[in-house]
Formats: sequence, C-alpha cells, structure tokens
Amino acid sequence: NHQNPLTPMASTKVDDQEDQSYVVLPLYPPAVLRRQWRFRLICTGTLLLLAVATYSLWPSVPDLKVARFRLDRIHIQTDPRVAIDITLALTVQVCNRDLYSMDYQSLDVAIGYRGKQLGFVRSDHGLVRARGSSYVDATLEFDGVEILSDLIFLLEDLSRGSVPFDTVTEVSGQLGLFFFEFPLKAKVSCEVYVNTRNQTIVRQNCYTE
Repeated sequence: NHQNPLTPMASTKVDDQEDQSYVVLPLYPPAVLRRQWRFRLICTGTLLLLAVATYSLWPSVPDLKVARFRLDRIHIQTDPRVAIDITLALTVQVCNRDLYSMDYQSLDVAIGYRGKQLGFVRSDHGLVRARGSSYVDATLEFDGVEILSDLIFLLEDLSRGSVPFDTVTEVSGQLGLFFFEFPLKAKVSCEVYVNTRNQTIVRQNCYTE
C-alpha cells in the first residue's frame, strides 16, 4: 500500500511575534513630571478661586420682611356711611447678604386686608452696609376706608385677637462694588397675623415675586 508522507505544519510562533506591535513611551525625568503636576494644580486652584469669587461677588436679592407691626388705632364709623379709621405702625427689615453696600432710592409698602388694599407708604433713600441690615419705620393712617363687605370678618378677627394683613414691600436701588453699580429691584408679599392684645406678630408667610 502506498502511503502519503506526513507534511509537517509550519510553526506560526515566529509569525505571531513579527505581527505584534509595541508602543514605546518616552521616559520623563522626575523634574518634568513635577512641573506638569504643579501646573495642573495651579490651574485647578485658579479655577476654584474664580468660582468662589464669582459666587461671593454675584449680586443677590435682599431679604425683606416685616419686623414689627402695631395696630395703634381702629375706629368704626357708621355715619354717614360705614367706614373704618385705622392707624398702623410697622418696621420693615432690609437685609443685605452681599459683600458690598446697597443704596436704595425708594422702599414702598402697601397694606391690605383680605385682598382689599388700604393704602401704602414710601420711604426715600437709604443705605444698607455690606452683610448688614437696616430697619425702616413707617406709620400709615387710613381714614374712612370702606370695607363693608369685610366688616363682619374684621369684627370676628378683632374678637379673636388676631387680624391678618397683607403687605407688599418693594425696594429699588443699586448695589455698589468699587466703581461698578448693579441695578437692584426686589418685591416681597407677606401675610402678617397681628395679635391685637399685645401688638406683636403672631406669624407671617412671605414669598418673593
């Protein structure tokens, strides 16, 4: 019988070694690596400082709230028509959270009862130092205000000793930083409950408009 000789298979070990590719990385001396790390740290620190400075110096809206509210006088008249005379004394607190002073040209406060405006008062010009607060006192006298539809509610509130008032406080001015000035305007509405027995604020709910 004739048998075919076995043909040995060629080894691929050498071919595999020839197909392999190598990446040769440059070897940096320690001094170069230290300079690279120092540069990256400086860039990162600079960006963080810029972010903190921008956050700190960016102008913010001042906080406005009614610090004190006193019902000095209330008189109900029935002739020639049903009306009410009210004298209110209130103090508005203006808080400046920025790192520079706030100069406001006007501060307006409107007072209402159960959605009906009684009147308003304006305070001209004021300065609030950086990270400080300023208190603005105002006295409002309303004579002959007709609230016939809400007279029953007012009598009930007076008998309970707590009267809810609506206040809208608006301030306009500017914030000063070195030679720069940023325009400022803020408006806050509050529902203030006044205890008529000891003339204190029971609670107030405020929101920014």
